[in-house]
Amino acid sequence: MADVRVVTDSACDLSEDLAQQHGIEVVPLTIRFGHEELQDRRELSPAEFWRRCKAAPALPETAAPSPGSFQAAFERAADAGATGVVCCTLSAGVSATYQAARAGAEATDGRIPVEVIDTRSLTMGQGLICLAAAELAATGAPLEAVTALVHDLIGRTRVLGIVDTLDHLQRGGRIGGAAALVGSLLSVKPVIEVRDGVVEQESKQRTRTRALDYLVAKVAREAPLERLAVCDGAAADIDAVVERLRPIEVTHELVRCDLGPVVGTHAGPGAIGVCYQLPAPSGAGGR
Repeated sequence: MADVRVVTDSACDLSEDLAQQHGIEVVPLTIRFGHEELQDRRELSPAEFWRRCKAAPALPETAAPSPGSFQAAFERAADAGATGVVCCTLSAGVSATYQAARAGAEATDGRIPVEVIDTRSLTMGQGLICLAAAELAATGAPLEAVTALVHDLIGRTRVLGIVDTLDHLQRGGRIGGAAALVGSLLSVKPVIEVRDGVVEQESKQRTRTRALDYLVAKVAREAPLERLAVCDGAAADIDAVVERLRPIEVTHELVRCDLGPVVGTHAGPGAIGVCYQLPAPSGAGGR
């Protein structure tokens, strides 16, 4: 086991297999359907989430983990002999998870050094940062080096997506109402991005086909890439999108994942996310 452990939250959308393979502990957020509360990925799988969303009369709600949940994760790392923890949370611009992690770190009472970092990202943008951090930690790199890599990757990570409508984002308070109104009136298919830690409308395309064409072309123009992931929000056309992205030059193998309940609640069914990392500038110390 690496001396430095990576902890994150379930908004990262890392699969259980990927998280276990890289020794990453994932602290779950909570999903509420009415009065019923379920822990993301532990009590509610992405497939079950999307099934329930189609039948639910109202959108579910999400809640950040408790500080105690993070504290317990940090203390498990200490008990396992880790020398430090890097905790990579989803953007503080859309969730209180970062603040909960900070409180959990303070409550460890000096048992283990913990660096809590706001990735200013979400879904596999956050997940790719965690993978890179865990791979560096596995080499025996010290806490300072893993922390420096995470900060470097924040500026090189991009999250783009296609949603069928902005209504879910608007009702969930994750994007401005005016943008959602315009999208509804024009029946456009919006492309969204995570910009400065918040969700913004990147562009408006007239059809879903054009939106996907635009998205694939935009990612291809950024190549060569360091890492690339595709997130499936119960989208019928996801296989075709993945195949169109496979030829893009990328250092690490393309990762395909399910868009989980945390982001899926606000993106809605049919969403597709593309997350990627630009390579480090020539002469820089990134991986």
